[in-house]
Amino acid sequence: MTRSPTDSTDATGPPDTPSAASAEMSGPAEAPATAGSPAPAAAFDALYVHCATALFHQTFLLTGNRGLARESVARAFALAWERWPEVAVDRDPVGWVRAAAYEYAVSPWHRLRRAHRRPDPPPDEPASRALLDALLALPPAHRRTLVLHDGLGLDLPDTAAETEATTPATANRLLNARAAIAERMPEPAEHDAPAGRSAPLGELLGTLALTPAPGTLPAPGRVRTDSEHRAGRWTRITFWFAAALVGLTLFTLVTAPTRHETPQSPARRISGVPPRAGPWKPGPQDVLLEKKLRGELVQGTARLVPGTG
Repeated sequence: MTRSPTDSTDATGPPDTPSAASAEMSGPAEAPATAGSPAPAAAFDALYVHCATALFHQTFLLTGNRGLARESVARAFALAWERWPEVAVDRDPVGWVRAAAYEYAVSPWHRLRRAHRRPDPPPDEPASRALLDALLALPPAHRRTLVLHDGLGLDLPDTAAETEATTPATANRLLNARAAIAERMPEPAEHDAPAGRSAPLGELLGTLALTPAPGTLPAPGRVRTDSEHRAGRWTRITFWFAAALVGLTLFTLVTAPTRHETPQSPARRISGVPPRAGPWKPGPQDVLLEKKLRGELVQGTARLVPGTG
């Protein structure tokens, strides 16, 4: 696989200052504006460099696993490149990729994978360790709602839209998540109104998000290449499956009988049935009696008088 010089550089690393932490978790970042209509690859690379690292830190809050967070970012951007005509005209490309990464990160199928079954070692700081444990104990929907609202600063309608829930249900999830966090960390999680952002909790989420280093994120060119290879592989699988289905259908049409014939049951011996008998056959005496009756009178009472001869 050949790589261009721009592909050899990784995505930007995590910021290392508190102000950068709060800026990264304060709200959804806007995609960088470019003059004119850039090529799809250049626009995708700009979007990747702009938000890949921040998206890694956000997905770490959902998973507690650096490997799964990197994989979620790579799969989300691969899906974005596969559907780039749709993403390019979306009003919020960053939100589109973020939703895809969050969906992949909280998928329950990762529990069956040995590599992602357990979270990474907890942070050294007691506050960060307690917050991460409290986050991972939340249901995935509550965890995602808390990160979007208090971590990124989205309002309730936007959070409800991204999590595909109603606004009242989102507010209920947010209150339950804050109550669960307050049991372990009372001070930062206290907040009465769900519509407002909990600033102390948001600061702690930003600090916790920057705790792990993203390591080596795949370059945007590598993400595009992997996405194209995956799409081509699925295209070939679909083609061969359709060809096999058509061939099986044609074979069935050729070999199937044109009419239905009821199969005959196999013969078997039956016992206990009486022998077959025909109609009654008269004997000699019966024949003589019949002739005598035919020769006698058939009128009056004579027929009732027994004969004397």
